[in-house]
Amino acid sequence: MKRRPEPSPDKKQGLGHLEASENPAEPEIEQADGAEAVFDWVVRESQQGTRLDKFLLETGQFVSRHQIQKLIETGSVWLDGAHTKASCRLRPFQGIRVEVPPPRPIETAPEPIPLDVLYEDKDLLVVNKPAGMVVHPAAGHSRDTLVNALLFHCQDLSGIGGTLRPGIVHRLDKQTSGLLVVAKGDKAHLALSEQFKAHSILREYVGLVHGSPADEGGSVDLPIGRHVTERKKMSSQTRRGRHAVTHWRVERRLENFTLLRFTLQTGRTHQIRVHMAERGHPIAGDLVYGGKRTRLNHLPAAHPDRKTLEGLDRFFLHAEKLGFEHPRSGASLQFSCPLPEELEAILLCLAPRTGP
Repeated sequence: MKRRPEPSPDKKQGLGHLEASENPAEPEIEQADGAEAVFDWVVRESQQGTRLDKFLLETGQFVSRHQIQKLIETGSVWLDGAHTKASCRLRPFQGIRVEVPPPRPIETAPEPIPLDVLYEDKDLLVVNKPAGMVVHPAAGHSRDTLVNALLFHCQDLSGIGGTLRPGIVHRLDKQTSGLLVVAKGDKAHLALSEQFKAHSILREYVGLVHGSPADEGGSVDLPIGRHVTERKKMSSQTRRGRHAVTHWRVERRLENFTLLRFTLQTGRTHQIRVHMAERGHPIAGDLVYGGKRTRLNHLPAAHPDRKTLEGLDRFFLHAEKLGFEHPRSGASLQFSCPLPEELEAILLCLAPRTGP
């Protein structure tokens, strides 16, 4: 087996340093621009005999077994300082290290895509992202993203997010519309990121869910991490979830749907979508987490709600309000944008509630 040099002390305390008995601080791999992500584990006695690839998959740090096998094949995984096979059976107290290389940079070109800018100064801008636009380039989405539009609009975006995500402090799903704050400089980026970490940012969403919640409001406090088997999905049924809290209240009740207002205490991937789906009230139009049109199959074919939902080609989820402290002046800023016209039209067509 090929052996590698003993890592330097600072490398040993690198990104994502873990012991096997600990929960990961981050269930998703995050890498600084130009840097690798480093993860360390020690095998517990209860994990004796587990395959190496299965052990790594169960940490919740990797998207798929295929990704793990690629890392092993390319020499990015060490067992007690040596390379080995994916099928290797583990022994107690063995040390495992994974060094995930940074994403391959792709050329992100400025594109003259119109932006709905609500506010802009020398430190930041606040934009209203339309549904259907990806925030930053990724596999399968190298063009027509918000980042492509931002690079055309301004030349001084923060570099902290890396070459693929300049200026991006937080994200919205592709099919979610609404407000995003973008940092122009590194100081603004760091200051805004700290506010997100402290959960001091105001984030309110409006969403339409299937069914009618029994209460007028409440909170969902369920951890969120990678789904155990469907690795592109998030779930509370996960081995290593992160604390996630969503507050909600009823805005309007309809015959088959309810319009809710959400306030995020935390901001995990797909948080609102996962929390509401697991409470039995998925977001309308969210085909991944249960908001399928087939949920209305019990209604007559001519029912207005069935016809209306067939015309919904996005999630009914909109980031309506965003509030934060300005990173330079400390002033309290708050922004809001109304529901897009296509969502307002959906509401007008849905059957009103007739009962109590």
